[in-house]
Amino acid sequence: MGPVLAGVLQLLALIGALALAYIPLGNYMARVYSSDKHLRVEKWIYKGIGADPNTEMRWPAYLRGVLAFSAVGVFFLYLLQRLQGVLPGSLGFSSVNPAQSFNTAVSFVTNTNWQSYYGEQTMGHVVQTAGLAVQNFVSAAVGIAVAVALVRGFARSRTGELGNFWADMVRGVIRILVPLSIVAALVLVACGAIQNFSGIHEVGQFMGGHQQWNGGAVASQEAIKEIGTNGGGYFNANSAHPFENPTPFTNLFEIFLLLVIPFALTRTFGVMVGSIKQGYAILATMATIWVGFVALMMWTEFAHHGSALQIAGGAMEGKEQRFGVGASSIFAVSTTLTSTGAVDSFHSSFTGLGGGITMLGMQLGEIAPGGTGSGLYGMLIMAVIAVFIAGLMVGRTPEYLGKKIGTREMKLAACYILITPALVLIFAAASMALPTPPHSMLNSGAHGFSEVLYAFTSAANNNGSAFAGLNANTDWFNTMTGLAMLLGRFLPMVFVLALAGSLAEQKPVPVTVGTLRTEKPLFTGLLVGAILIITGLTYFPALALGPLAEGLAS
Repeated sequence: MGPVLAGVLQLLALIGALALAYIPLGNYMARVYSSDKHLRVEKWIYKGIGADPNTEMRWPAYLRGVLAFSAVGVFFLYLLQRLQGVLPGSLGFSSVNPAQSFNTAVSFVTNTNWQSYYGEQTMGHVVQTAGLAVQNFVSAAVGIAVAVALVRGFARSRTGELGNFWADMVRGVIRILVPLSIVAALVLVACGAIQNFSGIHEVGQFMGGHQQWNGGAVASQEAIKEIGTNGGGYFNANSAHPFENPTPFTNLFEIFLLLVIPFALTRTFGVMVGSIKQGYAILATMATIWVGFVALMMWTEFAHHGSALQIAGGAMEGKEQRFGVGASSIFAVSTTLTSTGAVDSFHSSFTGLGGGITMLGMQLGEIAPGGTGSGLYGMLIMAVIAVFIAGLMVGRTPEYLGKKIGTREMKLAACYILITPALVLIFAAASMALPTPPHSMLNSGAHGFSEVLYAFTSAANNNGSAFAGLNANTDWFNTMTGLAMLLGRFLPMVFVLALAGSLAEQKPVPVTVGTLRTEKPLFTGLLVGAILIITGLTYFPALALGPLAEGLAS
């Protein structure tokens, strides 16, 4: 079997697995967020944090819950890292320095999981499990909660109430993320991923020196890392490390895990708004972009010129031999079109155009299918903009799901789509203009610029993957990427929740012959076009200086 055919068959198997999980998982999540019952363990949690899960919140209160909970998470995780040197189970590692502690705390609380450190050489068992792994669960649950609040904004009328943040967040963890992670961890352990709390031990000699490895609760953290679209690896090599991702099967399984909730949430959306077809329209948009990007990535990596690359079956530099070009291409596209950031290959070693595809996937806003929750609310924002564009074409007030899209709604949607590109371009420009930050670049020219552009694209879009050529462990990059992650996560949530509150207050608009049918293929095509055009106009000049220039020159 040739490498191209193997890649295509893996893609088809992945699509089949996602299709099987789509309806049952989507329906289950809809029931979770529509239920008025509370599990006993959930009641204990509510009592412990002093929250009343039955109290409905308007969008400012919901936002305050998101921000307060996240602020406490940043403080706790920062403190845990600063105290690591005196904690048990630290494996002899010292406390993490202030700039890196800030960056890592922000990174995991914002669901970014950007890592400017070597995991196996920096973080002990307590920080990994009580700090990073816990944030993998709750940060993902926060994203789903915000998405559900927006869905309620479309589903409800004549009320500004969007549900209860504490109930939504706790249910997301207890009823969705924990059960899925347990099953996934057991599968990974059965396939060879490690799960222990062993210390550092020597495994042999390497190039005249001693090689050492430490163990850890790797399989359990790997499970929620993918299911929650987090991405932070226990080891520096991330999902290219055999302790995290031992076999081609686990590689495909991990891709499935990082895609299954974002895709299934479109079903949840359709059920909660009372129109399954609307969910299918959003699903079709996400799937079209995802499959298109995978096909384009495979073409750029398999068709690269050069006799050595042709003998290897493609551009194998930076890719694991046990996965190959096809599986690495699927993983790279999936992790950058979601907010996962996990990698099984080094994106800096991809072809020039291949590296540009990974960057463009993040610059789309990670909405195909996007992160846990963030992908759905990002796509719904784009749907609002597409409806507005369609309304301008026919001279009619735009409507979506029975709600009028007026001046207030469009201002909020416009702010949402502008904030992240502004963060990416401003921080990248400052890093290139100042004298010291460019010293962190491993390469010069177009590829070196791509390293910086990729770093801030990843940070501001809460992805977390790296181009693997930039030394980001400096005070400048730790601080600036930390700020980009904070602003890129929470400023868009402000606009999402404000939009949800505005929509919930409206009364439904009756469907007429002039209403745009947003469940039809025509709207799906319009939505795909709007996403690609808006992103292209925003990022094309920067991409032309980096990956496009490199790809056309090779």
